[in-house]
Amino acid sequence: MSTEVNFDGLVGPTHHYGALAEGNIASQSHGLTASNPREAALQGLAKMRALVDMGYHQGIIAPQERPHVATLRRLGFTGTDARVLETAAQTAPALLSQVSSSASMWVANAATVTPGADTMDGRVHFTPANMATSFHRSIEHPATERLLKAMFADEDYFAHHPALPAVAALGDEGAANHTRLCHTHGEPGIGFFVYGQYGLDRTRPAPRRYPARQTREASQAIARQHGIKEERTVFAQQHPDAIDAGVFHNDVIAVGSRQTLFYHQQAFIDTDRVIDDLNRAMAQVGTSLVPIEVPTSAVSLEDAVATYLFNSQLLDIPEGGQRLVVPSECMEVPSVKTWLDNLVASDSPINDVRVFNLGQSMQNGGGPACLRLRVVLNNLQRQAVTPGVMMTPDRLDQLEDWVRRHYRDHLVAADLADPALLSESRYALDELTGLLQLGNVYGFQRG
Repeated sequence: MSTEVNFDGLVGPTHHYGALAEGNIASQSHGLTASNPREAALQGLAKMRALVDMGYHQGIIAPQERPHVATLRRLGFTGTDARVLETAAQTAPALLSQVSSSASMWVANAATVTPGADTMDGRVHFTPANMATSFHRSIEHPATERLLKAMFADEDYFAHHPALPAVAALGDEGAANHTRLCHTHGEPGIGFFVYGQYGLDRTRPAPRRYPARQTREASQAIARQHGIKEERTVFAQQHPDAIDAGVFHNDVIAVGSRQTLFYHQQAFIDTDRVIDDLNRAMAQVGTSLVPIEVPTSAVSLEDAVATYLFNSQLLDIPEGGQRLVVPSECMEVPSVKTWLDNLVASDSPINDVRVFNLGQSMQNGGGPACLRLRVVLNNLQRQAVTPGVMMTPDRLDQLEDWVRRHYRDHLVAADLADPALLSESRYALDELTGLLQLGNVYGFQRG
């Protein structure tokens, strides 16, 4: 039997509002305000606990080492670690913020994952995202690869690919632009890849205000790497107007699971053709699509982006139907709340909505879907996952205690230069790798 496991990113100790993500309206609007790393991490753990209590399989992905002093050294800063931080803060404070970002918490960007039912060799395939369009995220993929290999170590069940070359034409943002659709998780499915623009053909439509982060060429390369049959792949382009409205990833405007695709009317270019292509591909695996389109007349693009309605988790309910996990902001905008109320009351497969407070993440530009990487695993594959990263009530207790002991409750940009913050973060992460049974995955542990 196969199940979908959500691996949520754990918010790191340097969670701060640096306004680093171009095209991410929430990130830009909260720049340079004070954050609360402790509250952010506890909010994420509370969501994980709630899903465990509902009976879902839940895992965790550790945060990355930040501030990343090694990157500052590559850029010419010298001396002790404390001196490197001090000099960077004095001469390049924006750069210090970039290398201190905790954006790795949004693990929907960590990698693209294809389950064994869809690959040629029957293994689960992982490709870390290069995130080439954003400096603060482009430095993540080497550590992401180490973390994923530590979590999914058995080569009999898991295959790991290097990130694509980090160039604009191959910009890859991971699972935030990939959706797997199927009849049941254990049966073959299709890969639905959404891109913002062509990387090499500049005559094609493209946004004008904000960058398109995912290219068609990158999506095609991932599909080839993972050995997905051509007839079981669909490539669709995000609507440039949506990107310019703040839809920096497809998972801000659409979410899908099994046969259901929940999306906004302005999500794609030529939506009718996209739906036809999806139905043709799904016929190859013996099923059909259940599209749920939200019209612009009911929910504007602006309201969709402000509430992250589509940046939600779509989960199976064992008794039947599907559950939508949404941020609390969805209840604060009348158009979105009304749509959700009507959706649950209809004959839609989505018959339950659960609301979570993820305010610290939302203010920095990430909702429930940003915080999780979906991995479909059969029983043997699940047993091969490093046990420490699978959540139980006891392990969640341990992690909450760990956060309360190690995280600050107030952080502003000026604090990033504090050598004590670097020491606190490294000490905390060193303890965390023991709790999660990951071994020495961080640079400071490896010498």
